Parts: sequence; structure tokens; C-alpha cells
Amino acid sequence: MLRPCLAACIAVVLAGCSGGDPAPAPTAEAPKPAATQEATRVNPLLTASTLPFQAPPFDAIQDTDYQPAIEQGMREHLAEIRAIADSTEAPTFANTIEAFERSGATLERASRTFFSIAQANTNDTLQKAQTELAPKLAEHGDAVHLDAKLFARLEAIHAGLATGGYDAQQVALVEHLYRDFVRAGAKLSAEDQKAVRELNVEISTLETDFSQRLLAATNAAAVVVDDAAQLEGLSDAEKTSAADAAKERKLDGKYLLALQNTTQQPVLGSLANRDLRLKVLEASEKRASHGDANDTRAIALRLADLRAQRAKRLGYDSYAAYALADQMAETPAAADKLMTDMVPAATAKARGEAAAIQKLIDAQKGGFKVGAADWDYYAGQVRKAEYDLDDAAVKPYFELDRVLKDGVFFAATELYGITFKERTDLPVYHPDVRVFDVFDADGSPLALFYADNFARPSKAGGAWMDVFVEQSGLRGTKPVVFNVCNIPKPAAGQPVLLTWDEVTTLFHEFGHALHGMFSNVTYPSIAGTNVPRDFVEFPSQFNEHWALDPKVFAHYARHHQSGEPMPQALVDKIVKARAFNQGYATTEYLGAALLDMAWHTLPVGEVPKDADAFEAEALKRFKVDVAQVPPRYRTPYFAHIWGGGYAAGYYAYLWSEVLSHDAFQWFVENGGLTRANGDTFRQRILSRGATEAFAGQYRAFRGKDPSVEPLLEHRGLK
Repeated sequence: MLRPCLAACIAVVLAGCSGGDPAPAPTAEAPKPAATQEATRVNPLLTASTLPFQAPPFDAIQDTDYQPAIEQGMREHLAEIRAIADSTEAPTFANTIEAFERSGATLERASRTFFSIAQANTNDTLQKAQTELAPKLAEHGDAVHLDAKLFARLEAIHAGLATGGYDAQQVALVEHLYRDFVRAGAKLSAEDQKAVRELNVEISTLETDFSQRLLAATNAAAVVVDDAAQLEGLSDAEKTSAADAAKERKLDGKYLLALQNTTQQPVLGSLANRDLRLKVLEASEKRASHGDANDTRAIALRLADLRAQRAKRLGYDSYAAYALADQMAETPAAADKLMTDMVPAATAKARGEAAAIQKLIDAQKGGFKVGAADWDYYAGQVRKAEYDLDDAAVKPYFELDRVLKDGVFFAATELYGITFKERTDLPVYHPDVRVFDVFDADGSPLALFYADNFARPSKAGGAWMDVFVEQSGLRGTKPVVFNVCNIPKPAAGQPVLLTWDEVTTLFHEFGHALHGMFSNVTYPSIAGTNVPRDFVEFPSQFNEHWALDPKVFAHYARHHQSGEPMPQALVDKIVKARAFNQGYATTEYLGAALLDMAWHTLPVGEVPKDADAFEAEALKRFKVDVAQVPPRYRTPYFAHIWGGGYAAGYYAYLWSEVLSHDAFQWFVENGGLTRANGDTFRQRILSRGATEAFAGQYRAFRGKDPSVEPLLEHRGLK
């Protein structure tokens, strides 16, 4: 499954901000009158948290604390940068590189917390702060990266790497920082740097605007249903949840079908009413494109143009060429080849699937040609007929808490020896959030893990992972990691029963979490998930494999009422049907990924005026214009690329999936789910951050370059 992650969203903001040591606990004082307390209140984001692992003190943080803390953090950071740049001492690793890594503690603390909450639980105050901070943070990033004196010191150290006696991590860090500064424009002329600064401010502002408009447009596009009879096919629990959602919007007596971030919507697999299915899909596809205040198409056009201009200033033919220069793929041509090579097999399989669906519709005397709104509804029936598998039969065995603890956590324990203990004493930013201590195999504290699983109007769509606190040997910090999902919350008292897609989402995002938790790197800029986009999805997609491992599956797939394990016959059907509908899934993904590349390979001066027409032309050009299979994201709601840090990078899921299936094949060849195998994967992949070249890192683990064959076999495309 293909999902966005938040890590890339704040990379520029946090460049060089690596935090510091925890502050001492404040001395207790006598109570003061309320007015005096408010007047003397200290912003809790201005000092390191005294909670375990420096976890954010959400019970003390107010929405109005974030902006002043970030602004103060920028001032402090620039003062620290100035001290490094103006030093009269000869540049050394300690007084320049390590000093840079230690700088910006307040900015990192406040920014990480702010951007995380603004994504997961936003409100008017936070959105206003985002809007005001976006240009300031862009200017701040440029003030750091385009500081000539600072870059001169970095350049001197970079020039002496071969003879400086540095260890491997130090070399990797210097190379990483030098590349970042050059890619930011440190070597450009003053005129070009001025232009890049202006472009960065506008780009940052528009990306924030896009994200806020899209959230509003998605909420506004929710479909209101007047009559419960129209909801035939939904379970009683789903109908109750829809009624509760309507009540929250003061639509008593009605039902609300909220939209998720993708084109296809989960309810389309259940709704028997074709008119309602068509209405839901139309609401999904046309969101953010109604010509109103939430229309995002003009922003997309402007962003494509601005990014092309920025890339040209930096010496690249297109934004995609710029974006991929430091990725595993290296060039747009390499990414395009991986995708376009799969198009013929994927679309052929999708057309075959459409024919099977049409045959069923005709047999039922439906009297219509299958469309995108019909696909999931009838595909479910085809799957039931071909594999005797029905979602309604499997969901009772996938209760959220059991999947999390007896599935996701259990697999991690079996592989890596880590254990989990829920704690309720730490403050959270929303009542639905849960917190777990994570202990290493020897019983020592490893990390804190926050799980925020339920959908709500204040949360962006999709699922992602990030950290509140980054692991760093330099500053002695352990990771505070969080996962965010968008599982519909049932009515009070009802069990949380998951679809198979939601089960794999939990495993996927926890793969990212493990990547953050297992980081064992000295320098935070190259720690954890600070790796290329087309590598960062590798650990997450790899972790999905354990959802169907026989030992893991048997441990969590139990009936939510009786506790009985899923019957083996039903398990066999799930395994047998694994490649079902992969023509559709692959084609809808390729449509979105190739659309992303089409937007970001445009040279300066060739950005179109009509976003809809350009999209249609691009899908036709890449031969993924299958009428029944719309792209997973259309331009107006493609949050990954216009506001989520994945511009020219959505291909990364497929690139990483090649690695994930090839790596899992190594596990199959070496005994599967064992501690020895898990420890090897942890040591060679999950713990290393960006401390070495990724192609070489993978070869050191696998013993060879990755093969695409396991991916093709998994998707049924061989």
C-alpha cells in the first residue's frame, strides 16, 4: 500500500537543528495568583522537556506557544550560526561540523512538535501560524544555507576529507552537509541566490496554502445521505458511525460519508446503490476543483512553474532532475523506466480484471458498463466467486488492539527482541493517542512510541510516521516516534474491526517507526529516516510482509468476540487471493506516479494553463489512461507532491518495493522469522541512517543488487 510520510515536510526547516541536552527540572515554587501565573508563564517549548525521552509536554503547551517559540528558535539558531561562521579559529570538524549539528535546539524542538500537530490535529490557530511561519522559515533556511562564511568553512573541511583522518560517519556527514548546501545554492552568484531566496519563500507559502485548502475541500466534499435505505451494503456499525459523523456537523437524522485522501473510497466496496457510488466517487475526484476558495489547481500550476525555475537556477533541466540527483534512482529517466516497463503488464491485467467484472454485471443484468465507481463493489463479488473470500467474513478477526499488540508488536518482538508496555502517565495531543515504552532485547529503554490511529476532520488524510525527538549519539537522545493513521472510528462501544488494507497499513507505518527507533548514529542529520525518499519506504514496505507470516498471522487474527483463530480455510483464501486486483492497484499507482513525473519534468516556460487538460494528456502519453482505473491521486488533491515533500518522488514507493520484496526473499532463503535474521536486518539496514551509500548498503545485506522479479511475482505481473 502506498502512503505519504511526514518526514520530508520539515527537512529544510530543521537543517542543522540538532537539539541539546535536557534542561534541569524546575524548582517548585509557591502557588501564585492566576493573573500573575499568566504574566510569568514560560513557554514550555523554549526549554528541553523534562519528561522521559524529552517527550513533548502536551499538557503544558498551548496553541499560541508554537509560533513565538519557533520565531525565538530562529533567532537563537542564527546567532549560533553567526558564531560558527565568524570564528577566527581555523575550521575543524569540532568547531564547524559538530557545532552546526548541535545548533538550533529550540527551533528543532518547537518545529517538530508544531508541524506534527498541525498535520494530525489542526485548528484555526495552528493554520494561521502555519501561514505566517511558512515564508519566515523558508527565509531562515536560506539564511543558513546561503551564508558565505559558513559555507567557506564547510568547503575547507570537505576539501580535506581524504587527509583529515575522519571516521566513516564523519565523512558521510560532511558529504551530506556539503551536498545540501550546494543544492541549496551556496555556490551560486549573488543574483541567483537572491532569485532562489524569493522562489523558496513563494514555494513554501503555496505548499502551506495547498495543504490547508485541501483539508477544507476534503471535509466539505463529504457526501450527505438523507435516507438510510441508500446505505444498503454498509454494516450496522458503519451506518451508526456515519450517523454520528453527521451529528457532529449538526446534521441530525442524516448520514455523512467522509472522504479519505485517495481517489477510491472504502465505502465504494460496500454500497449497493449505484447512484450513491457515483456521487461518492464524483465528490472524491472533483474535490478542490470547484472554482471556489478551496480550489487548488492554480496553486499546482504555480508550484510546477516555480519549482522548474528554481531547478534551472541551480543548474538542472527540470525539477525532477534536481530532486532525483541525490536519490538512489539518480535520474528521472531511471525512475520513468522502472514505471513504464510495468505499464503494459499492469494495464493488461487491469483490463482483464475489468472484463471479469463486466461479465458479472452482465450476468446480473446490470445494464451498464463498469466504471471506476463500480470497480470495488463488483471486484469484491468477483473475489468472493473466484476465491470464496468476502471482506465481511475476515474483518471480525482483525480487531485493532489485537492487530497492534499481537500482530505488529509481536512480529517486532520475534524479529528483534524488543518489547512494549503501554503507559498512561504521559500527556498526549488528542485523547485517541496511545503511548508505549519500547524496550530493547536486553531490557534497556529504546524509544517511546505514540499511536494515533483514528480519522477526524482535524487530521490530514493518509498515514505517516515521524519523530518528536531524533536519535543522536552526539547529544545522547533516544527517539520519540509516532505513527498516524486514518482508521474510521466506530460508534461508542463498538469494536474497531479493520479491513485487510488497514491491517497492512499498521504494519507499514510501524516499519517506518522501527527505522526511527533502531537508529544508531552519532549525528542527527544522517540518523534514522533521514535517507532518500526511494530508500525510506523500503523498511516500511518490507515490514508489511510479516502481516501474512503464518506465525504472526495466527497470533493476531482471532475473532473479536470468541477469541478463536481464523479458520485455516479462510487464511488460505486470503493468501491465495493476495494477487487479486493487482492490475487495478498497480495501474492506479503508476497513473499517479507518472503524473507526478510529468508535472516535474516540465522545463521553465512550458507549464500549461489548464491543469485538467495537462493531466489527461499525461495519462494518455504514458498509456495509463484506463477509464475504469483513475490515478490514485489526481492533481487537485495530490497532497504528496504539492504539500507533502514528495515532489518528483512518488515513484519512490515502487523503487522501494523492489528492495522490500527482494529483501524478504533473503529472509525466505534464510529461515524466515528468526531473531538472527532480524538482528542482521537491524544491524545492516535499520540502524545505519545515511551513514553509507545506499546501493552498497543494500548489497552488503543481500549479497547482490536487488532483483525486480520478486515484486512482479508478488503483484501477479510475471
